[in-house]
Amino acid sequence: MSAPLRLTAGPGALLLAGAILFDAGPLYVPAVALGACALVAVAWVRLGTAGLQLERELSARRVVEDDPVAIVVRATAGFTVMPGSVLADPLLAQPLALRAGARLARVRMEARFSRRGRRVLAPPAVEVRDPLGLSVRRVEGAAPPDTLLVLPRIAPVVSGDRGGEGEATGRRRSTAGAAEIEIDGVRPHRPGTPASRLFWPSLARGGELLERRLLPEAEARPIVVLDARGAARDEDLDAAVRATASLAVHLARGGGCSLLLPGDRRPADLDAGLAGWAQLHVRLALLEEGLGPAAGALAARRGPLLWVTARAGETLPRALSRSGSASRTLVVPGTLPGRRAAFTVAGCSGYPLAAREFVEAA
Repeated sequence: MSAPLRLTAGPGALLLAGAILFDAGPLYVPAVALGACALVAVAWVRLGTAGLQLERELSARRVVEDDPVAIVVRATAGFTVMPGSVLADPLLAQPLALRAGARLARVRMEARFSRRGRRVLAPPAVEVRDPLGLSVRRVEGAAPPDTLLVLPRIAPVVSGDRGGEGEATGRRRSTAGAAEIEIDGVRPHRPGTPASRLFWPSLARGGELLERRLLPEAEARPIVVLDARGAARDEDLDAAVRATASLAVHLARGGGCSLLLPGDRRPADLDAGLAGWAQLHVRLALLEEGLGPAAGALAARRGPLLWVTARAGETLPRALSRSGSASRTLVVPGTLPGRRAAFTVAGCSGYPLAAREFVEAA
């Protein structure tokens, strides 16, 4: 029983008791009036909530960070028209009054989510009130909670050096035949080798005829590695995840790349068509802090390596020294003091590492 209803029914009962005990006829009128108001208010609310149904419809079950998702909530009256009521939904900043006297009330809203992850939305509820506000009854939606997956957004890669964006991120300038121009040394000539692969300088110096050895495509393509360990703040981990997703899409569209997520023993390959990206995008949305990549998966890689870490600061992972890549870039949340970033993406900065730099333990 609500406080207004108690303040109405209580004095009415006291007046009725006084009228009976003291045989005071004038007290019967206010006693009956107060009691009738209380009974009518309860009956009004009970009848208004009988058969009331609530439904919520989401325009999408997956949405990218900061993108709008349309939501419609329907309240359908049961045996009577809907009395005065307010809608309470977890997506509303404050309860919303519904139009009284209708059989159906429809509320449209637009929600945005600024952080990735799974969102569980509690069912909506309606609070039905009588015109005097004496009685209140809350009706919860019968449907189970709605689940919405918020995916990390894809941000543009901004080069810190005009014209050097391709080298900074490991992106090839030409996508046609990219795997065939990755050279991994020379070897003795074999019959049938195309003339374009022959190493003519050796023959010109009077040596034996040699041919260029090419890297397999999987080993030559750029690889993006995510290290989710050591994040000082949730915002740093989110920034690292956004940077990983943005770099993977950026490089894949530019000729293909590989993506190594924490816990995986083998990297996933992405091409310009982004086949398989939807599953990786979901994994990035649900990624938790504390996992690191498998360093053994990098031993055979010779293409550009972009190591994205959730740990802000200049500490370098040991696994970078074990990689066979000649081009290694460290991507960290924020910036590093005293160093110039080759590119920025999603609140992170990328810094190419020189071969002479000492790699410390993570």
